[in-house]
Amino acid sequence: MKEKLFKYVTTLAALCSIIFLFGIIFSIFKEGYPIFREVGLFKFLGGKSWHPTHYPPDFGILSLIVGSIVVTIGALIVSIPLGVGSAIYIAELAHPRIKEILKPLVELLAGVPSVIYGLFGMAFLSPFIRELFDIPTGLNALTASIILGIMVVPIISSISEDAITSVPKDIREASYALGANKWETIIRVVLPSAKSGVIAGVVLGFGRAIGETMVVLMVSGGAAIIPKTILEPVRPMTSAIAAEMGETIMGSSHLHALFGIAIVLFIITLVLNMTTELVIKKRMTK
Repeated sequence: MKEKLFKYVTTLAALCSIIFLFGIIFSIFKEGYPIFREVGLFKFLGGKSWHPTHYPPDFGILSLIVGSIVVTIGALIVSIPLGVGSAIYIAELAHPRIKEILKPLVELLAGVPSVIYGLFGMAFLSPFIRELFDIPTGLNALTASIILGIMVVPIISSISEDAITSVPKDIREASYALGANKWETIIRVVLPSAKSGVIAGVVLGFGRAIGETMVVLMVSGGAAIIPKTILEPVRPMTSAIAAEMGETIMGSSHLHALFGIAIVLFIITLVLNMTTELVIKKRMTK
């Protein structure tokens, strides 16, 4: 009786998760679809002007998409070397006592509220970037990329470290037996063996970076323009939704446009996750 009850409870929990997910997807598409019918798909995605409160309003989100991509790529450029490098050190090079201290400290970064990162970026990093490059404002894509990169490091580091640690010792010993040193073993044997886990960590880091709201709202500058350099302010999709959702009227085109942005963000993340999953499965079957 207990086993059957446990089975039914866990099945119900799984079904509830699926129902909630499809409910969220349905509500987003229901509220966002009218903007595609009103403005048009290509004009909405390819328009360079985002002025939802003008008359007539402009609902082009190309600048928002570019801003999100620029900030996310910049964050990955910062976080991948730091995350994978720290994972290699913790898993392969660090003394056991240092590992016991260092790993919780790295993972502790994931528990820091994003608003704290945003305040740090506004109070310290932004003035430093402004003085370093002699630009009018330090609230730009570079500042947002650095802060987001620091936020993503714990995710990439933790998952990559678990993947590297799970590589069998026999593989390492075989590499040493063939004359490889520790560095060659790590780079040419251990990392390729843990590649699936490392890629999974990077993908999760990408999802965290492109979906982050508070940091980009505080330090990206909030300018809905296509940046010519990374030193210019940008307005990613998430910050546009967060900043403008409270000012919209229920049922208005502006509200539908914000839900349309959410649809685009959802599709980008979904396509990336599915593509990565297929690539990992293909490599594992080879």
